[in-house]
Amino acid sequence: MVMPMPMVMQSRGRAPPCTRTHQIGALAIAAVVFIFARSLDRPATCVYSPSRPAPALFDHAGTLRWPERGYGSALSLKIYVYDEHEIDGLSALLRGRDGRISAESCIKGQWGSQVKIHQLILKSKFRTLKKEEADLFFVPSYVKCVRMNGGLNDKEINQTYVKVLSQMPYFRLSGGRDHVFVFPSGAGAHLFRSWATFLNRSIILTPEGDRTDKRDTSAFNTWKDIIVPGNVDDGMTTFYGSSVVQPIPLSKRKYLANFLGRAQGKVGRLQLVELAQQYPNKLESPELKLTGPDKLGRTEYFNHLRNAKFCLAPRGESSWTLRFYEAFFVECVPVILSDQVELPFQNVIDYTQISIKWPSTRIGPQLLDYLQSIPDEVIHEMIAHGRLVRCLFVYASETEPCSAMVGIMWELQRKVRRFHQSAETFWLHNGSIVNRDLVEFHDWRTPVPLP
Repeated sequence: MVMPMPMVMQSRGRAPPCTRTHQIGALAIAAVVFIFARSLDRPATCVYSPSRPAPALFDHAGTLRWPERGYGSALSLKIYVYDEHEIDGLSALLRGRDGRISAESCIKGQWGSQVKIHQLILKSKFRTLKKEEADLFFVPSYVKCVRMNGGLNDKEINQTYVKVLSQMPYFRLSGGRDHVFVFPSGAGAHLFRSWATFLNRSIILTPEGDRTDKRDTSAFNTWKDIIVPGNVDDGMTTFYGSSVVQPIPLSKRKYLANFLGRAQGKVGRLQLVELAQQYPNKLESPELKLTGPDKLGRTEYFNHLRNAKFCLAPRGESSWTLRFYEAFFVECVPVILSDQVELPFQNVIDYTQISIKWPSTRIGPQLLDYLQSIPDEVIHEMIAHGRLVRCLFVYASETEPCSAMVGIMWELQRKVRRFHQSAETFWLHNGSIVNRDLVEFHDWRTPVPLP
């Protein structure tokens, strides 16, 4: 039997009758509750807000926080570095055929990262002198610098690489999967013409990403290779301020934007030069001379770069440009005008907070109008966010809380593949590794057939 609900009584007498006013009020409350409940059911949308906070990149000790997912909770690597004297021909990839090219002459400029990465790994706490315990093997080469200085021609580079690789039993053992190479120019691994035959499984460090816009095959593979920062002038990347020039307050900068580069006959760059001629008070684009009395010196170059709110970074021969990284050290917001560009450490850096990527097909007055519409307070926020992460573009030791080498080490750790045997290696019941002739690995003699 269902008992009737007790009547709710006021302290004095029966409850008042439900009037029309009460009914309208009840309906209004129900409508508000319904709308609120529906709003909770809707999926959240991510709307850009210029005042959104910068991500928490550092822990309480000031150390860079790396994503645990896919990386691990701590760095644990052992890297073997080949010495130029243990492999016949390796010194030629570092110093040229006659040994006249020095590391000091190669460490400066756009391709200096090949030297810096080598030198920093030699001093790294992750370096091991035992091949048998190594997770990865680093193959040093300054081949871009060597080629540019006439130390080796293209044919010699190809022959020397093949000669060097054939003296590395561990390269044969893994099929090259655990060997690391640096190619710091826009040409990437294409400097080694036979890269597709011999390095198609190896880990390549390069500032250059997909090149299929210019070549049939790209030497960059997202799943095994690593994008590294370009090599910014050391005088601009000190942790405690530039020794070359200091940033100018935003309100005192002369130009809205600048493009400091040579046209090189490239469409986007030619459009920027023409745009600067049309709007000389908004866009600075001086003609850069490589030689002669009008050539911009290092200080003059950075003095120009810092005098605009936005630094335009169009593609050149390839999709990456050093100007993108330089912009952060003069505290100018970089504007990427290179559709195929790949950027380093994207699992940590939110590039939408510190830069702008604009379609290269829309270079014109519309671009300048858009940049002029951005309030100074938003520009200040982007610069402040960029100031937090630019340490990842500095080639310093991984013992620093934040540096390019910290980022590279984390990325290398993610590339370690424990199952290293290639199609040309085999194992027996006792775990010994043999080749097709059933010769055990410790008895392999060079030159070994390359995989």
